[in-house]
Amino acid sequence: MRETGKLSERRMTGVFERFLTIWVVLCIVGGIALGKIAPGLAKALDGVAVRVNGAPVISIPIAVCLFFMMYPIMVKIDFGSIIKAGKSGKPIFLTLFINWCVKPFTMYALAMLFLGVLFRGFIGADATDFVKMPFGLDLPVGAIHGAGRVVMHGGLKMLEIPLWRSYLAGCILLGIAPCTAMVLVWGHLARGNDGLTLVMVAINSLTMLVLYGVLGGFLLGVGQLPVPWQALVLSIVIYVALPLVAGYLSRKWIIAARGEDWFKDKFLHLLTPVTIIALLTTLVLLFSFKGDVIVANPLTILWIAIPLFIQTNLIFWLGYGLAKLLKLRYEDAAPVAMIGASNHFEVAIATATLLFGLSSGAALATVVGVLIEVPVMLGLVSICRRTTGWFSPAAPEKSSSGV
Repeated sequence: MRETGKLSERRMTGVFERFLTIWVVLCIVGGIALGKIAPGLAKALDGVAVRVNGAPVISIPIAVCLFFMMYPIMVKIDFGSIIKAGKSGKPIFLTLFINWCVKPFTMYALAMLFLGVLFRGFIGADATDFVKMPFGLDLPVGAIHGAGRVVMHGGLKMLEIPLWRSYLAGCILLGIAPCTAMVLVWGHLARGNDGLTLVMVAINSLTMLVLYGVLGGFLLGVGQLPVPWQALVLSIVIYVALPLVAGYLSRKWIIAARGEDWFKDKFLHLLTPVTIIALLTTLVLLFSFKGDVIVANPLTILWIAIPLFIQTNLIFWLGYGLAKLLKLRYEDAAPVAMIGASNHFEVAIATATLLFGLSSGAALATVVGVLIEVPVMLGLVSICRRTTGWFSPAAPEKSSSGV
């Protein structure tokens, strides 16, 4: 195999991947500027929506952007590789344990500690946010629902909740979304087992169909936040199941029609920038709508970023340490740690937008996850590459071709 000869050359070669943090910062600045120049544009776009009982449920422009964030990720997954996962039992089970039994709860605890206690005074103990009413819920104005109160805002019934709880909701949605996209990049750069990473991505994508809504509803309820079960299910269908099915079917059809080499060398190459372009477009819209909040309180991003930063490092070291304890090879340990530490921010942004609204603090919190993802994960990649000696060396692979 030539793969082993290229390990030292693994780098992010795309201009979008290499400079994602810079692109995100530019989108923040551009979005805030757009909000000042054309304040009604983002609101008008968000108003182009599928409505139920007069209330907007799905913003069509945002849904289109978010679909194109997800489809290129899903079409890369070879779900047939899941059949071979039994050969790598320990890393698979460790990944599932960290992602679904540990990570959601540590994220909730850290966000509650920092946003609900330590930083609450800085955020504003009395500051509030307006979020969408849970889908299908029709309460009179003045009614109490969880930690929120039903009010009229912008001609629509909305829930007025404490601002810090809105940020908490965004952190929860990040914590229950294990990465199935950029982790392919992080695992590759860390010189991990790319095949195992793809298997774990496929399994996490399927697991998310079942557990994302269950854990999301449970933790939002514990946090006294509105639990829009119907909207949670809808978000899973639109932002996970639909692109997953579209990716699976189109992959199967294209490979059958044009061959696997053409699919990998031509089709995937064309899709490479689509996810990030769609992500950046969504961010411009989001920040054009939240610009006033950020300008009025620029430290907001810092307050949200601190628990996210601690969570990323905590989960990384937990996964890395357990991998060493279980005597995994480095090539398997690195992807286990990476997939736990990183977040599927595309799904988190999509779900926060659908559940709480494009202008909500929850949506803003998920964007902060994007902002810190690249520099933090690149730092962890560097740590992995400097600690390969902690693990037993990989056994040389036998080539069936005799080469």
